[in-house]
This record gives sequence, structure tokens and C-alpha cells, in this order.
Amino acid sequence: MKYRQRTFYTDSQKSEMWDRWQRGESLSSIGRRFNRASSSIYPFLARTGGIRPAERVRSRLALTLSEREEISRGLITQMSLRAIARSLQRSVSTISREVRRNGGTKNYRATLSDAAAWDRAHRPKPCKLAGNDYLCRAISAKLARKWSPQQIAGWLMRKHPDDEGKRVSHETIYRSLFIQTRGVLKKELLVHLRATRSIRRSRHATLKRSGIGKFNDAISIRDRPAEVDDRAVPGHWEGDLIAGSGNSFIATLVERHTRFVMLAKVSNKDSHSVIQALIKQSCKLPKELYRSLTWDRGCEMAGHKAFSWATNIDVFVCEPHSPWQRGTNENTNRLLRQYFPKGTDLSIHSQAKLSAIARQLNERPRKTLNYETPAERFQACVASIS
Repeated sequence: MKYRQRTFYTDSQKSEMWDRWQRGESLSSIGRRFNRASSSIYPFLARTGGIRPAERVRSRLALTLSEREEISRGLITQMSLRAIARSLQRSVSTISREVRRNGGTKNYRATLSDAAAWDRAHRPKPCKLAGNDYLCRAISAKLARKWSPQQIAGWLMRKHPDDEGKRVSHETIYRSLFIQTRGVLKKELLVHLRATRSIRRSRHATLKRSGIGKFNDAISIRDRPAEVDDRAVPGHWEGDLIAGSGNSFIATLVERHTRFVMLAKVSNKDSHSVIQALIKQSCKLPKELYRSLTWDRGCEMAGHKAFSWATNIDVFVCEPHSPWQRGTNENTNRLLRQYFPKGTDLSIHSQAKLSAIARQLNERPRKTLNYETPAERFQACVASIS
């Protein structure tokens, strides 16, 4: 039986994961960065409930490694503890405790002592809810009544203005819910929160306000030539992605005049993968039959300039939340769902399989074409330019 190899991440990779998560990136996006599935990223973040652990730092009062090395050298040369303390400008009791707890004058080693001190300093402060039955019962009861943690914290502060032991911040409530290792509030209470997430994410953590995933330098559909709108001239296409399970996608293209369909296999939704697939598809057509492409404002077309530069094809984008402006493509995608049901893995289909499905769709007669097929109409266009 073959077992899956366990994935280990370095400290720098873990730090980058937290940075991306706090910026608002999705699990799938973070997984693509490390060439892993989102299921590989989720357990790492869920270990602390989606809340980044505080970075550990040494106290400015603690002995440093260089000071411990000075202590070790002093003991080897048989210096007294008082002399070592004087050279380090530390109290004798500090040096005495350091030597006594780390093997004595004969077995003291600087590196081992420094590592032991770091481990001993790992004493997390107990959660305020731990052992406080009143707070746990009160918070659980209010959560069950759909109160938010902020409402609960405010109510406790108003009810017990002079008793700090019966007050708690909303942040402590959130952390106690999402970090189950604290063992104070039951995980089942999470369902009473308005946002029923299994791991925490700030409502301010989003890429939408930063401009990432958006592009504003494309030509609007309002500036599209009139010949595109009236479908009188062939060569103007509409495109989109249809999504499947497991982060799988297929690029769909349909010609407005003939309703001719082309399908392209894409490895990812990122702009580079989609643009390269579209460039490859454009090479299969005469230039006269591929003049423009209309797409929505999805981030997969952020590299539209590279596409236009490589193909000399104009790209127009729809207005936000206006899929009806690509109605031909939307109707075609609905037909394609007969071959690619929602929730299925689209990555299993080869390009040859996609081309075969497109051919089958193009050979179906259409009422809007007076029951001619898209293939017949498109072939007539090819013949007219040759």
C-alpha cells in the first residue's frame, strides 16, 4: 500500500502563508503558490483557528547567547561567579541561578543552556475563561441566543463595571471559539456566529479594496464597434470560464455571427494560463475570423494586453455584474453543462475530448440559424475569405 508523502513547510514558507492569508488570499490561491492543493494549506491554518500565532521574542532582560558563552569561558578558566557577574554587569544571583539550573560549574554549556532557557520561557498565559465557570456559562448562553461576541462583551462590561473577573473582550471570545486547544468554549457554538466559518478570517481581509484581481485598463464593451453588436460581420467572439470541482476550469469561446464554439483546456484560473490557452486557440483560425474578444471582468483576463499584443485581437470587457452583455456565451455555457455537469472534475478531459464535444455541439442545428448548424455557417465564412 502506497502512502502519501507528508508535506513539511519551512519557517519562511509558513510565514508567507500567514502573510497571504491575512492579506485576504483564498486557500486555493495560497496552495497554487506552493504547488499544493488547498487541502494541504487548510490544516496548517486551522491548527490555530485561522489566527496567526504571536511571534515569540526574548525578553530584553534575559541572558543572551553571547553572555552565556562568556559564563562558560569564565567557568573553564575557574573565574568566580562574582567576577563573571562583574564582567557582564549582571547580579551575582542571576549568574548563580543560570549555572545551577544548567548543570553546575563542571557541566555548564552555553548552547545547551540557551536552548533550555528558550524552552522554559515557553509558558503561555492561561486564557481568562479557563476556570471561570460564570463567564463560560454566560457566554455560551448568549451565543446560543445569536448574540455576537462584541454584544456579549459590551453587556458584561455594563453589567459588571467594577468586577474585572466577570468581564472579557470580544477578541478573547473569538479566540476561545476558534482555537479549540484552549478547551473553554465548545466548537458547536461556532454555528451561532453570523459568519459560520470553521477558521477565522477578518472581514477586513480582502483583496477587493487593494485592486488585486481587478483591471481597469481594458476597453469597455460600450466602446465596441457597431458591427460587433449587430452580428452582421463574422469574427467577433465572446468568452468565459466554466468551473468544476478541484479548481478545474475550461475556457469557452463562441463566435457571435455563426454561434461556432471552441473549447480550450486551461491548467489554472490564473491570468497567464488562460491567456496562453487563448493565444493557442487563436492560431487555429484565419485572422479574418478572429477580430475581437468580449470577456467579463474576471481576474483571469488581467493580462489582456499580452493577448492583444500576441494576436492583434481587440479585447472588450463587460460592465461589472452584467453577464447578459455576453448572452451568446452564457447560453452556450448552459448547453455545455449537459456535457460538463456542475461539481464534476473538468481536469480529466483532454484537449482532444474538448474538441470532440465542441464539434458535436457545432453540428447541432440551431433555431436561431434557421436550423443550420454553426459548423455549416462557419465553413461558409471560411470559404468566403479563401
